[in-house]
Amino acid sequence: MNLPAPTDPGAFVHPALFYQGQAEYLAGVGGFVRAALAADEPVLVAVPGTRLDVLRESVGAGADEVTWTDMTQLGRNPGRILAALQDFADRHAGRAARIVGEPIWPGRSQAEVLEATRHEALINTAFAGRQATILCPYDVVGLPPAVVSDARRTHPTLIEKGVDLLSTDYADAPSVSADCDHPLPEPDGDAPWLEYTHGGLGEVRDHAEAWARGTALSAARQGDLILALSEAAANSLAHGGGRGALRLWRTGTGIVAEIRDGGRLADPLAGRRRPSLASVNGGRGLWMIHQLCDLVEVRASDSGLILRLHMAAS
Repeated sequence: MNLPAPTDPGAFVHPALFYQGQAEYLAGVGGFVRAALAADEPVLVAVPGTRLDVLRESVGAGADEVTWTDMTQLGRNPGRILAALQDFADRHAGRAARIVGEPIWPGRSQAEVLEATRHEALINTAFAGRQATILCPYDVVGLPPAVVSDARRTHPTLIEKGVDLLSTDYADAPSVSADCDHPLPEPDGDAPWLEYTHGGLGEVRDHAEAWARGTALSAARQGDLILALSEAAANSLAHGGGRGALRLWRTGTGIVAEIRDGGRLADPLAGRRRPSLASVNGGRGLWMIHQLCDLVEVRASDSGLILRLHMAAS
């Protein structure tokens, strides 16, 4: 593996590493990290926690110089990942940051995979012109073939069997993101809508609070749900045509809340990167929603915006 070093301000490199088995994983990821350390470059490794110890051992003496993160925690909601990667690059501004990000692993739900695929596409937009390399490992044995095919669309370059290749299937972020907009399944059972308009934020909060008390959510997570729904409803009133609708239901693993309004998602990165303090609105509400929820599904169309918020049971 001989990745181009991002030595000029416009050299952002984003390869997918296709691996089969632990030996290829350690050779690809471990080699990438060791090369970065040898070049005195800052390194962040965000992979599933079960991989961290063996990678540390593979890296050897320089392991303490690496920032290690469990991606199953950071990336449980894929919408949280981008801000963390950008924060790391920002802390090392002027240097060629090296990042390993594994946002899709065997066992991810279909909904999580779609949002993680959207994240992978949006990385190319968010990091364009930045001095960084983000290596994304993909388990080609454990993951469905469709996931591997999508990785070819979200990464300009590929590494297969140690060989660097240009991806002939690479597609721009809007195209990939549109293909991630699968129809959302309807809930099992009854989930009545609560419609709200200006002056109705209190009603939304009261409804969410009363409903949450009957769930398995802890008191803290109930508070997170109420705050997330309050932010979503406030966004509807400010940017979604002054009205919206909310419904909530239980699943086998937790709860789901859905908000629909007439809004538009003008910036596809809204909520995924940390909002600027200088911005008038800056996507703060959507960013907070991503921080609070275990998964946020976003569907934007000409008819409006849908947010589907997931929280796991305690």
